[in-house]
Amino acid sequence: MPRQSVGFGRRSLLAKAAAAPALPIALASAKAANAASGVNPDAQGVAVAQDMLPAGQMEVIAALPDPGPSGIAVTPDGRVFISLPRHAQDHDQPTLNELRDGRLTAFPDAETTRPSALPPEEKLISLHGLTIDTRGRLWGIDDGKIAGKPLQPDAAKVVGFDPASGRRIASLVLKSPALLPDSHMNDLRVDLTHGAQGVVYVADSSFGTSPALVVIDIATGRQRRVLSGHPSIVAEKGFVAVLEGKPRRYQAQHAQFPTGGVDSITLSTDSAMLYYSPLTSRRLYRLPTALLSNFDATEEQLAAAVVDLGEKVMTDGLATDPWNRIYLTAGEHDAIMRRNVDGSIDVIARDRRIVWPDGIFATDRHVYCVLGQWNRLPAMNGGHNLRQPPYLIVRCPITPPVG
Repeated sequence: MPRQSVGFGRRSLLAKAAAAPALPIALASAKAANAASGVNPDAQGVAVAQDMLPAGQMEVIAALPDPGPSGIAVTPDGRVFISLPRHAQDHDQPTLNELRDGRLTAFPDAETTRPSALPPEEKLISLHGLTIDTRGRLWGIDDGKIAGKPLQPDAAKVVGFDPASGRRIASLVLKSPALLPDSHMNDLRVDLTHGAQGVVYVADSSFGTSPALVVIDIATGRQRRVLSGHPSIVAEKGFVAVLEGKPRRYQAQHAQFPTGGVDSITLSTDSAMLYYSPLTSRRLYRLPTALLSNFDATEEQLAAAVVDLGEKVMTDGLATDPWNRIYLTAGEHDAIMRRNVDGSIDVIARDRRIVWPDGIFATDRHVYCVLGQWNRLPAMNGGHNLRQPPYLIVRCPITPPVG
């Protein structure tokens, strides 16, 4: 698929206005006043809500058929990896892929990443979140779930690969009590500053009502479940999301949109802090990894260390750039946004094609995002599948902060 660049800005809007018919003096004066204050009226001079206007630059790097993608990770040398989970839609395509020239190629090989006779602990079943560690290695969380089927023993796991050789460097099978029957191991980050070989933090957003953070020591495989039931982890009661213009209320047993507990996670650039948010929430929290990685830390100590950073937007994904700015998938606003280190928020791109942005990854030049359309699944729309392939993989240019 050829790459397609789409740019939006005030210049194009002004060009359209210049080509419009002449307006009555009063209307033209109002339009001029609006323009001076940064308000964009339509061609008839009527004020238009700013969140209805496109903004920023967004490049489509792939347009994919079914099945829908979720996770994305980009290596330091620019290789792009995409996951195709099976928890919502069973399929026979590779669950882990490399994106090459707009097309997906099974990674590390077809036998490992497609349905096969390999034992559950050896094959990849339903890859979801992806990330790259500070050594450039690829990691993924395999939630082990296949739509309509029970979770098999040894199916849920954290896997790591050397992108250069395709060699598997880690396979950490998740076990009870860290793993629950209703677990939805959703996203992960890898911290190489703690533990002999590093520590993995997994967001279990839960297919039920039992979300938690899961901490795994890479060297030993030791794992534990923490902060289950904590306010920073669980879905917010009474939460209402507005998606594609329709208000959707959170109902744990009758989902009207993708809901759940802790879901979005990202590390600070020095791995000293883990930032996270429940899916059904607009708040951002953080925890020091020195404490979170300590298996001797008590639940009370962890709870006391949680810092509420206030509101952002509802997010299904977070990503940190080299300057410690956090990128936000803003599905309610058809946008990709950025939280700066001072807490202010910028719109990076707004486009009506941004339908439920999911996986997100930031480099020093671009923020990449998967547009998953997950709110259009049949289970949330009276049995009607409203997803419309192709599913877009996009990226937006970013620049270093000024000053």
